[in-house]
Amino acid sequence: MNQPIKLSLEQEFSLRTFSDQVQQMSREQAQEFLLMFYKQMMIREATYQELLKNQWELDSDRILG
Repeated sequence: MNQPIKLSLEQEFSLRTFSDQVQQMSREQAQEFLLMFYKQMMIREATYQELLKNQWELDSDRILG
């Protein structure tokens, strides 16, 4: 896995569209959006961790119970 993951053409287009939208935001809008986006990333990460834990049956209650 030495090669970087590349975006699909559709993802590249989506990124460009997003970039255009961000360029039109005020500084305050961009800061608010960035905080909201970061919070959503944290929630997504926690959700993935919980799903993996359940999938791999690493939940301590299951092991000990």
